[in-house]
Amino acid sequence: MSSRMAGAALLRHLGPRLFAAEPAVSGLAARGVVPAATRVLPLRMGSTAAEAAVEDAAAKQQGGTEKPKEAAGGQSNKAIVSYWGIDPPKLVKEDGTEWRWPCFRPWDTYTSDTSIDVKKHHEPRALPDRAAYLLVKSLRVPMDLFFQRRHASHALLLETVAAVPGMVGGMLLHLRSLRRFEHSGGWIRALLEEAENERMHLMTFLEVTRPNWWERALVLAAQGVFFNAYFVGYLLSPKFAHRVVGYLEEEAVHSYTEYLKDLEAGVIENTPAPAIAIDYWRLPADAKLKDVVTVVRADEAHHRDVNHFASDIHYQGLQLKDTPAPLGYH
Repeated sequence: MSSRMAGAALLRHLGPRLFAAEPAVSGLAARGVVPAATRVLPLRMGSTAAEAAVEDAAAKQQGGTEKPKEAAGGQSNKAIVSYWGIDPPKLVKEDGTEWRWPCFRPWDTYTSDTSIDVKKHHEPRALPDRAAYLLVKSLRVPMDLFFQRRHASHALLLETVAAVPGMVGGMLLHLRSLRRFEHSGGWIRALLEEAENERMHLMTFLEVTRPNWWERALVLAAQGVFFNAYFVGYLLSPKFAHRVVGYLEEEAVHSYTEYLKDLEAGVIENTPAPAIAIDYWRLPADAKLKDVVTVVRADEAHHRDVNHFASDIHYQGLQLKDTPAPLGYH
């Protein structure tokens, strides 16, 4: 009898809260009312979407009609309502203006060392080196025929492929470090830095030109084939894989040198540098496309040196973890 009475009392207390007939969430949000279950367990059962809707309704009641602005990269500046306590930092540049790029931060920027020797070449001697060199040279021929002097489009495809080796190598070294309970000598971070730097090259040239549908299809095919091939190649022979990348970067340096020649000759218009490039490489405000291509070429030359260096380490019978990685080399 006592249990029945207790149950009846509990039902009378919670019944109006749990089983009250109320409109759908969208209607409640418009009236500024929260669902019944949320009133009982507000922290766990209240979704962030519902909370956002309630706050939007409250803002409208207070006369707030301002449209949310969009940041660079198409991201909205509208605050995200969440009980996880994650609040994106408000960043500013050195001059005090607001930082506009969500894809990288002020501490990721740098001034490129353009004094690096862009004519250096590793002379292939061993059989794996010759194979790597011939492989890269054979890949260059169809690319030159396909793109000819369309350097910006060539750069788009080049960067979608060039950003793969660092990610694959860094991932495999990461797994090796976990599997063998050992440090990596900083090489995981160095290779991932290279991949991110190449990706930023791509984001920059997307401001210069946009790929056609058939160029997107070519990128899809090239990336799918190259990722899997490089993954298997790195598992079988890291020294061969790094040598291939070293020669790929040599060809990238050559491609950007041809790009610069056409810019200097007036064949390609030397337009103002994209804003993302000015902030990423800390270029002057009046920088031109030629300045962007110059710093990108310098980056490729640094990646060339790092990968040839990594291959040399393996050729000397050592592992990458035995030699400190050249972090921040570019």
